[in-house]
Amino acid sequence: MSSNHASLDAASNDRKARLAKLAALKRKQPEDNTMPDADADTAPDVTTTYLSGRNYDAETRGPKLGFEVGPQEGQVTVETQAAEIAESAKQQAQEDEEGVDQPIDLFKLQPKKPNWDLRRDLEEKQKILDVRTDNAIARLVRQRIENAQRKNTGSNGGHEEGAGIAGEALVEGIHLREQEQDQDDTI
Repeated sequence: MSSNHASLDAASNDRKARLAKLAALKRKQPEDNTMPDADADTAPDVTTTYLSGRNYDAETRGPKLGFEVGPQEGQVTVETQAAEIAESAKQQAQEDEEGVDQPIDLFKLQPKKPNWDLRRDLEEKQKILDVRTDNAIARLVRQRIENAQRKNTGSNGGHEEGAGIAGEALVEGIHLREQEQDQDDTI
């Protein structure tokens, strides 16, 4: 067993020696490359000599990003569009400030039609008024017919047929009303 143990110790020591030799060679290579390029007056940068790593960039003293040009390079993004809009708004504000001394053009302030605000919600309100107008006209027609019937019954010697409106008279009144409305619409 001791022979096995001795051979394992010897193999381990050989491996450690080889790794130490490789580490020394690795350390010597960057020094050889940097010395001829560097000036004799300046000392080599400590970060390039001793710091190495896959994610560390010695020039920027920060992490390596893994690419030279950003992925958004040359593309129109929302941020660039927002910056352009903000810049145009600033220019517009400056132009407006310069134009403060000029008088206000009243034609730009006026609407296309002077009564646009009066006509704005007129149809909705007009529907309610149309219904009330129709009811008032019907009431007036009924009163005229009732008055005409009372006069006719008064001349007949007090003989009354009924207090309501006869069907034919009502139909006649409606036809008259429709004719009047048609004439008003054509005018």
